[in-house]
Amino acid sequence: MSTERPDNDVTGPRRRRPPLAVASVAAAVLLAGGGGAYWASTASGDGGTADRAARDAAAPVLALDAAERAPATPGDPSTPPPGIAPGEPDPGGPPVVYRAAGQLPDGPDEAAVHRATGTVAAAEVARLAKALGIPGTPRTVDASWVVGDEDGPGALLKVTKQAPGTWTFARTTPVEPCEPGKMCANQSPPEADGQPVSEKAAKAAAVPVLKAVGQDDAALNAGQLMGDVRVVNADPKVDGLPTYGWSTGIQVGPDGKVAGGSGQLKALEKGDTYPAIGADEALKQLNEASRARGDGGRDIGGCATPVPLEGEPKPTDMQCVPSNGKRAPVTRTVEDAVFGLALHYIDGRQTLVPTWLFTVREAPRGPESTVTQIAVAPEFVEKPTTPTPSGDRKATSYAADGRTLEVTFWGGVCSTYTASAEESPGQVRVTIKEEKQKDGACIMIAKELKRTVTLDEPLGDRTVIDAASGATVPRS
Repeated sequence: MSTERPDNDVTGPRRRRPPLAVASVAAAVLLAGGGGAYWASTASGDGGTADRAARDAAAPVLALDAAERAPATPGDPSTPPPGIAPGEPDPGGPPVVYRAAGQLPDGPDEAAVHRATGTVAAAEVARLAKALGIPGTPRTVDASWVVGDEDGPGALLKVTKQAPGTWTFARTTPVEPCEPGKMCANQSPPEADGQPVSEKAAKAAAVPVLKAVGQDDAALNAGQLMGDVRVVNADPKVDGLPTYGWSTGIQVGPDGKVAGGSGQLKALEKGDTYPAIGADEALKQLNEASRARGDGGRDIGGCATPVPLEGEPKPTDMQCVPSNGKRAPVTRTVEDAVFGLALHYIDGRQTLVPTWLFTVREAPRGPESTVTQIAVAPEFVEKPTTPTPSGDRKATSYAADGRTLEVTFWGGVCSTYTASAEESPGQVRVTIKEEKQKDGACIMIAKELKRTVTLDEPLGDRTVIDAASGATVPRS
């Protein structure tokens, strides 16, 4: 018979950092941020407190975008659906109550945001192409650097010019008609034995690529398989802190060669420093946000799991709707908490924000997952508002190169779309108009589309706004 442990029970196998280690992390963050001079000033008493207060007052409020998007990790089945921020539960599900299995750490008193700025140089792309074994010189195609040929056998590398320099790589093996019994030049080479390489071999194949993107010290996990392809997921450390949502994914084929991948090429720069909250307060905020999302979810009526037979114990995860019409909450156990940095969209830019990374288990012997909660003091975080939608298409991302603005959106295959922009000194408002097909039948299929707008002036640091929703459009 199992018994419920009290909240302060820290028995059992957990990877919780002891208080001394937490203090060491806090010291490391402070030293990395301002060096020995800053550490000395904070140790002096009132002077350090005054300096910190002045710096906090100067830090701008973090305005979270209305439509945060989860990062795409190549082949990662745990990536949440579009529209859900990294580490957040599905808003359509029931409210979740997170309970700590033991005492949670305090973490550092403050930490900085990090973001990539500027543009990617051709030399940076050439270095990555060399590591991937792609011959050729980087060339410009719309708002991206391209190396390779997508129309012939070989490989193709695309890198968005604007920071953070999102890159994608894939082997290209087009198939054309070939006479029976003859080997054609564009045919794919024979596959290996169809067995995935070992984790050690996959990591070794990924090392040159990770070095080219400045992540050779990242924590590697090569346990994921996609058929006979092994995926190496690399999570780098930034300013000594673990990251979430900033992974590089490298796919290694059964022949031991890199077959695909994606990530970010531009190095991150340290931004403003913010006061941080402890894990206990972050967990409280996480539960409040989960309760708010769950209360607004649609009713399912009855139970989402089978009703137990007479004499059987009631499952702890029953998702039933009580008589008041609201979904009953489900409980998740928080087994660990680590202070790190997680990806969020702020003013349309990908930003790594100080965040608590909670290791959550759904059942005593169930799988683990990571749930995140921003660790910045709440008075420095501005929550997004839900915009009023219009009939126009909503831009999901953009890329820019000088006066060329490339807008990405979802649309139907039988409609015609045009994009336009209204410019001002601080922002560019993009409108995507749809002209539907008037006659004939049309299949109801949506696809990702792109349209290019030529601006009067280079985009620069101006924010791109979607006119249909009023939300900031993230960079692609």
